[in-house]
Amino acid sequence: MKRYKTGISQPILPSEITPESVYRDRRRFMQAALSVAAIPMVGFPSLAGAAEYDIPADLPRYKGPLWLQQKLADAVRNNDFSTSEALAPYYDAITHNNFYEFGTDKRDPVRNAQGFVTDPWKVEISGEVAKPGSYNLEDILAPHALEDRVYRLRCVEAWSMVIPWLGFPLADLIKRFEPTSKAKYVQFTTLMDKDQMPGQRGFFGTIKWPYVEGLRMDEAMNPLTLMAVGLYGNALPPQNGAPLRLVVPWKYGFKSIKSIVRIHFSDTIPATSWNDIAPDEYGFYANVNPQVDHPRWSQATERRLPSSLLTPNIIDTLPFNGYADQVAHLYRGMDLTKWF
Repeated sequence: MKRYKTGISQPILPSEITPESVYRDRRRFMQAALSVAAIPMVGFPSLAGAAEYDIPADLPRYKGPLWLQQKLADAVRNNDFSTSEALAPYYDAITHNNFYEFGTDKRDPVRNAQGFVTDPWKVEISGEVAKPGSYNLEDILAPHALEDRVYRLRCVEAWSMVIPWLGFPLADLIKRFEPTSKAKYVQFTTLMDKDQMPGQRGFFGTIKWPYVEGLRMDEAMNPLTLMAVGLYGNALPPQNGAPLRLVVPWKYGFKSIKSIVRIHFSDTIPATSWNDIAPDEYGFYANVNPQVDHPRWSQATERRLPSSLLTPNIIDTLPFNGYADQVAHLYRGMDLTKWF
């Protein structure tokens, strides 16, 4: 299979920028995405700040490998998983990232991940399942139709975005591998590759690599939980977790693990990276809760991107990030100030 570098693609020019309304017209957008003409990206209002952060003003589109492109184009908008809130500008979504494997500054991932090789890619399925094994990503995705879903993303650092993802329900994937009755939790692991990921090369780091995260089985099976392979109509950029990431919209963003290479099923609660580092700050559940502050800042409000010093765009944080109707029942009877 051809090796595909996510960062090598045709750049977007300022003259190609179109309004967000083009994105919301799904058919028009995807027809444009498959044409040989220059492809405008939605919500890309300004490139003015690129030079300040040493970020190319002509950041590429991320079309993905050939076998993925048609699946992305065929994705159908699922209006049951959407919001009328304004999308984050595309430029913000691909340049403001937490991905410590590529650096700790918000701009490090976009600077350092552009040569990240994501095809071929394998995912190991292990633990309490009837069908363990190592699977090519292409084979994992083959039977799944992709959906276009718009979710809020709330970071534990109290900033947020609204992003259109392309993916499929994690529940559909789990069912294929037939978990046993002992499978109570699911653990996910990010790629360990010091050659490609400079953040993993330091001798004195905060995180013990590789990065791991986990969910309770009923959380993993909830219809909201998404395995994402794209955003804004194209493949995931490397800095956003290419080629496969988790999206759990009612939890803080660090639960939505990126560049997944292993999915492990167990009967005991799995280790997770930030919870191991600072359990008093980063709980295993990490449900968005405006009434439970981080030890160093309030979680009652958030800074919705785009924002600036003059227009900070501060909004109230909603319980479960606004998804309480879909997920609050999962935690009925639990003390959410203890099990945070």
